[in-house]
Amino acid sequence: MKKPFSFLVLSFLLLYSCAQAQQNIILIIADDVSPDYFGSFSTTTDTAIAPNIRALGDQGIRFTKLWGAPVCSPVRAGIFTGRYPFRTGVGEVITNMASPQLDTSEVSIAELLKYHAPSTFNAGSAGKWHLHAASPQQRIFPNTMGYDFYSGNFSGALTNFYSYQRITNGLLDTVTNYATTQTVNDAISWMDTMNTSKPFFLWLAFNAPHSPYHIPPATLCDTTGLIGTTADINANPEKYFKAAIQAMDTEMGRLFQYLTSHNLMDSTNIIFIGDNGNDSKVAQIANTTKAKATLYHYGVNVPMIVKGPAVVNPNRNSDALINTPDLFATISELGGLMNWKSFIPTSTVVDSKSFLPIIRNQLLSTRNWIFTEQFKSTPAASDGKTIRNENYHLIRLDNGTEQFYNQSIDIEENVNLLSGTMNAVDILNYHFLCDTLTALVGGGICQPLMLHDIHESEEISLFPNPSSNYVEVRCLQNIAYIKLFDAMGKQVFYSTQKTFALPSLAKGLYIVEIQLMNSTRMYKKLFISY
Repeated sequence: MKKPFSFLVLSFLLLYSCAQAQQNIILIIADDVSPDYFGSFSTTTDTAIAPNIRALGDQGIRFTKLWGAPVCSPVRAGIFTGRYPFRTGVGEVITNMASPQLDTSEVSIAELLKYHAPSTFNAGSAGKWHLHAASPQQRIFPNTMGYDFYSGNFSGALTNFYSYQRITNGLLDTVTNYATTQTVNDAISWMDTMNTSKPFFLWLAFNAPHSPYHIPPATLCDTTGLIGTTADINANPEKYFKAAIQAMDTEMGRLFQYLTSHNLMDSTNIIFIGDNGNDSKVAQIANTTKAKATLYHYGVNVPMIVKGPAVVNPNRNSDALINTPDLFATISELGGLMNWKSFIPTSTVVDSKSFLPIIRNQLLSTRNWIFTEQFKSTPAASDGKTIRNENYHLIRLDNGTEQFYNQSIDIEENVNLLSGTMNAVDILNYHFLCDTLTALVGGGICQPLMLHDIHESEEISLFPNPSSNYVEVRCLQNIAYIKLFDAMGKQVFYSTQKTFALPSLAKGLYIVEIQLMNSTRMYKKLFISY
């Protein structure tokens, strides 16, 4: 009896493994929208009618602290490659051939899944590309960079949602169908003709709800009160913006119906995101100058929902810190390619960090900080870099000025802490973010904000740092003792050993005081994460 039982168990495991590898993946990108227009993320602000997106959130995970970038091209390049803008060179909106564009030598998600996944994927892309200018020689780039099929537009914004130029596998034509509808049509048309013996990856990038604000078809949204004149649109842009969101949601519903009718819904992981924050014309904050195209939180915080067979314990919120480039590693691993790094040239730095453990409900977080930036070919006052941890946000503009905010109590970032008196917690978080940002991108001088006259020593290091369970103090000399202080200066731990297990403490920044046998006292910063 043992052999048949073992055979059945092995067969089940193989079938389970194959089922896992055969999961499809759809990445849906909405253009220019913050989380506050979706009731799934906020019940305190005016939201658009989006029942399909709400249902997606109810069946999946709603991520509240995803950062994109201030504008769209750097976001797409980051997802495409898993690399920050300063590595890809794409730091601004691509407008023409003179704009810095994505190098075709970059390794894409599509290439990884198409050529290297355990079960190789079909790969298709529909909608907004915006990684290159649409010159005749570049129209084929989506296909040469990993996609079996591409149909959409290369521009940052359509001039008319009812008439625009479309590129399909390198060929140019003019479309007079509503763009949001046509994007879904193209995606479905590809799925109807793809190789059904393989799983698929679909990059579906809507132009909506990006401007120009307009009246969508009445079959897709509530057009009551929409006059459509230039004067009315300029006076009431939010009404048209919400109509475009509702139309997009309706077309997403049609896509989901297609998946259901073709028995694909239950085997498909769907990721819905925005690329950058709301335009200032439709921003729902008091100071609308802190919206899209800025490094403020509202300008880069975007919605994300993940729904599908990979999700464990659905209908939950996650406040984990995630960068949009993290989708590169996460999508690769959703496709079964856990060793994706082995297919990237060793000389290529990839910043992506998979949040699949969060999707599987194995971890609450995978990062201690997130980062984004913008830079233009012609330098602008808004150019700079920014980083945040769980509660604090540091902006470092290229002109040398810094701004520092406590997001936990100042969500709209009205009080620059560097302009006033900071407490111990503020100072510790400033140093952590400033030091981390400098280590990542270089440049910049962290302001000499002292906490109890603590200066970090270069002669001693802590490993690992950040840490979740133990710490080793690495130094050549013998130690007398080690003390651990929290951000408010309270001693929370004492040891006489160089290696010690951490007690149960809240995650965050701590100060380690090391007393050497020669009476020298040194200090190091330690970040505890779980």
